[in-house]
This record gives sequence, structure tokens and C-alpha cells, in this order.
Amino acid sequence: MKELDLTNVQNNWENFVSSAVTMAPRLITAIVSAVLIFIAGRWLIGILKKLIRKAFIKRGVEISLQKFMLNVITWTLNILLFIIVVTQLGVQTSTFVAMIGAAGLAIGLALQGSLANFAGGILILLLKPFKVGDYIEVKSGESGTVHEIDIFHTRLITPQNQMVVIPNGDVSNNSITNYTHLGTRRTWFNIGVSYDTDLKQAKDILLDVIKNNQYAFDDPAPQVVVTELGDSAVNLSVRATTSLDNFWTMNEELIISCKKALDNAGIEIPFPQRDLHIYQRS
Repeated sequence: MKELDLTNVQNNWENFVSSAVTMAPRLITAIVSAVLIFIAGRWLIGILKKLIRKAFIKRGVEISLQKFMLNVITWTLNILLFIIVVTQLGVQTSTFVAMIGAAGLAIGLALQGSLANFAGGILILLLKPFKVGDYIEVKSGESGTVHEIDIFHTRLITPQNQMVVIPNGDVSNNSITNYTHLGTRRTWFNIGVSYDTDLKQAKDILLDVIKNNQYAFDDPAPQVVVTELGDSAVNLSVRATTSLDNFWTMNEELIISCKKALDNAGIEIPFPQRDLHIYQRS
């Protein structure tokens, strides 16, 4: 009985060695070819990334969009290369396809909100309603200079030097006010004068203030417009255009100069007040 068992073991070992010797050339060839395909594939992916990056730079594609597209292309090519390599080793790709499909479904269900932000980021990068450096305001009330546009979020720097992170889904699905897209900004503030003021004189004084400001543009022409008969004052709207860099400086200087000019002319800038009438009954 022991001799029979030893004979079976010997036969099995001889069959294994024979099969291994038979399969060794094919296995070695598959491994070597897979390694060569992997090395060549990685080299080709690097060359393609350089060519695509140069094409993006030549066409002036937004930096954030460049990074996103390069990442997507790199991941896609690496996945394709992985499938080609494992196929060369004799592994069935149907298993990987099923695994990728199941993983994609699970990730999609778990990250519905993130996918909405992802889609919003793609729309922002493609449609370009704003770019890095623009001063914008979104419908939710946040405003600031665009610091960075990620795939999932947009980051703003407020005038108070605070970082505001807004989901791209909210940005792309709501209205956006871009204050710097046209290259200039127009100040627009009201000054109230008393009801007994000569409005033509007040308008002329304020227009002279604008024309004497070093930052205000002559074209488009500045304006001073009567906009409202308020409860305590007649409101005059001061409107002047300047460059993006000088907007806040001009705005402050105009407010100070307009008040000083009206004070010098004896024109009152009234504050909210209420008249009380007392009647005595006999």
C-alpha cells in the first residue's frame, strides 16, 4: 500500500514537472511581453501627456481645466494599459469589467452630492462664467475674488481676507454676478440731499468731483442721476467707471470728496428723521 502511494506521488510529481516544463516557455514569454508592454505603455502615456499639455497651453486652456483633463486622460490610459497587461498574462477581462461596473454603481449611489458638484465643476471649467482672479458674487450671498476652481469646489477670498469654499453644484445651478469680466468696474452709490436743495447745482458739483478724480474714466461718461424722493432726502446716484485695480480707491475718494464738496457749498446731507406733531384737545 505504501509502495502504491509512493508511486502515485512520484507520478503526480513527474506530471507536474512535465507540465511546468511545457508551460514555462509560454509563461515566461507572457510575463516578459507583459513587462515590455507595461514599460512601453508608460512611456507612451508620458509622451501623450506632454503633447496634450503643450496643446492646452497653445490654445490657452484654463489651468484648472488643464489639470482636470490631464488627470482624466492619465487615469483612462492607465486603466486601459492595466487591462492590456493582465490580458497578456491570460486573465479574463470580463471579471474586471463586472468589478468596475459594480464599483461604479456603488460609488455613484454613495456620492450623489459629490457627483453633482463634479458635474458643476466640469460645466464651470468648460463654459467659463468666471476664472481665477475674477471678483464674483453668487446667489447665496457669498462674494470675493476667485482663488481656485477645483473639480468639486470653488474657493473665494473675501475683501476681509477670508477663504470661502462653495460647492460647484450650488455655483453652476444659480445666478452668478461677475464684476470683473468686462475689464472695468463702475461705482454706483447714493447721496441724499435735503428737499430745499437746488438739484441742478448739486448734480453739477458732484459731476465736477468725478471729473477731478484721477482714476475716473471719461468714457463711458460719468453720471449723477436723481433716483428717488426718499422719506428724508432726495437721493442722487453717483456713477463712474475705472479700472479693476483702482475701483476701491476711486470709490472711497469719491465718497469723501462728494461730501466735502457738498459741505463747502452749504448743501445739507440729511439723516433720517421724523417730525412729531402734538395736538392739544380743548
